[in-house]
Amino acid sequence: MLSYRHAFHAGNHADVLKHTIELLLLDYLGQKDKPYWYVDTHAGAGCYALDQGYATQNAEFESGIARLWERDDLPAPLARYVDLVREMNPDGVLRFYPGSPYVAARAVRNQDRLRLFELHPADSRMLEENFADSGRRAQVVVGDGFNGLKSVMPPQPRRALTLIDPPYEDKRDYQRVVQALADALQRFPTGTFAIWYPLLQRLEARELPAALKRLPASGWLNVTLSVQAPSADGFGMHGSGMFILNPPWNLPDTLATLMPYLVSVLGQDDRARFTLDHRIS
Repeated sequence: MLSYRHAFHAGNHADVLKHTIELLLLDYLGQKDKPYWYVDTHAGAGCYALDQGYATQNAEFESGIARLWERDDLPAPLARYVDLVREMNPDGVLRFYPGSPYVAARAVRNQDRLRLFELHPADSRMLEENFADSGRRAQVVVGDGFNGLKSVMPPQPRRALTLIDPPYEDKRDYQRVVQALADALQRFPTGTFAIWYPLLQRLEARELPAALKRLPASGWLNVTLSVQAPSADGFGMHGSGMFILNPPWNLPDTLATLMPYLVSVLGQDDRARFTLDHRIS
């Protein structure tokens, strides 16, 4: 299915959670001198305009990044994230938003590499344009990221963060996530894998974390952010989660401090909440 466009949702509460954690993971990998790879299986267009096109239709960024834009009390991980978005908006007006590939491009070092997969024809063209001047540092592959993951595992430096962020419009994506990770862990058991998923009433969405916990990783962390109560009709996303396989040892403490703030700022009703559980050796 190629109907999904991330531009409709750019900068929403799910992006805030996803990109803040992405930065935490990349910065952790960057603490060592040895190079690493960033692999993005569903990279999208790379960056998005918020004042025109798809993003204006629902203006989801207004309940996400816009709520953080003028605040002066941001916890350090959120301040790091908002500063990166500000780099795209040097006049101080929120017009552009970075997708996960751009977030990574700003965080990695000269010795690190990006491997970006995108299947949608329009988004893959924009992704190629956005990274046209990156040289060998970033490689854009037009194709299915689930299949492409096999081609880059294990990465040459034996260090990597892989982000898996499919649209989940096709319910088979849930099973494909689990299958792709099972294969990737066989090829690269020490890699860090971050999986974004929606909080929905749908059975497949509710069962995904349990399936991920059964994978043969040395540790895992699961964090969710619900910004509102589930809808009475059972439709729509009321929040999202990030599931990390082989997470950094210090990530639980960082998120335990960060998540109450996100609930207070991004919450839309009195059912806003977070969950955080982990098993880290």
